[in-house]
Amino acid sequence: MLFAVIKIGFLEISIGDILDILLVGLLFFQLYKILRGTLAFNIFLGVVVLYVAWWVVSLLEMKMLSSILGQFMQSGFIMLVIVFQAEIRRFLFYIGRGSSFGIGKERIWERLLNRNQHAKEQKTQLRNEIIKALTQMASVKTGALLVITDSSERNFFANTGVTIDGQVSAKLIESIFDKGSPLHDGAMVISDYKIWAAGCVLPVSENPDLPKRIGMRHRAAVGITEQIDVDVIIVSEETGKISHAKKGQLTLGLNATNLISLLDTIFEIA
Repeated sequence: MLFAVIKIGFLEISIGDILDILLVGLLFFQLYKILRGTLAFNIFLGVVVLYVAWWVVSLLEMKMLSSILGQFMQSGFIMLVIVFQAEIRRFLFYIGRGSSFGIGKERIWERLLNRNQHAKEQKTQLRNEIIKALTQMASVKTGALLVITDSSERNFFANTGVTIDGQVSAKLIESIFDKGSPLHDGAMVISDYKIWAAGCVLPVSENPDLPKRIGMRHRAAVGITEQIDVDVIIVSEETGKISHAKKGQLTLGLNATNLISLLDTIFEIA
């Protein structure tokens, strides 16, 4: 046998069975992390309930109901692909990047780069310029939407905005989000130490659990984080408060200390 068998009373369990259970558990845990806080999570729970119901009625030999649910389950895979296409795309991104199941080559290279003092200074300068811009815009209640991502996911924003490819500076960020700027209503994408694009259009979240008082800027921030793994920082035009969205979760009202800690985490500044 490929795997040894462990006997517990009358129960026989092989190492392969244990490995199988652990892998399935890991798979469901990753799905939970991706879907948590999104509208798709409720749909996923509904699918699980239907599957359990089909399994129970099959055991009880309720032929008519079992047949109806069986037909639904047989075509359910195609329906799931349609309903969860954004989540499936995000799941494949996780696997490809190694962000959830391991450390990919890009992450290894980034960590090696972090040891270089020049890289650390570059990240610190980037953080300081962003903080300076956010603080100034918050003080005058200028609405802003900053998406911070890496090169593997920034193509998601292709053709939705205007390519900038400029050095990150507080003055440039403030000028782009100035109410007189034609790009102020869209999102700015910061990637690879540069302002990659501005005026980008983001998908709006349909999560009914979001606070009713938030506006479209915050809902767009949550919406993009439900689909891909990015960090989004929002400045409210109504209150001037700074918020953060990540993986479908929204954190409102960051203070200066929270903001510095957040950006240190995002840019991996030790």
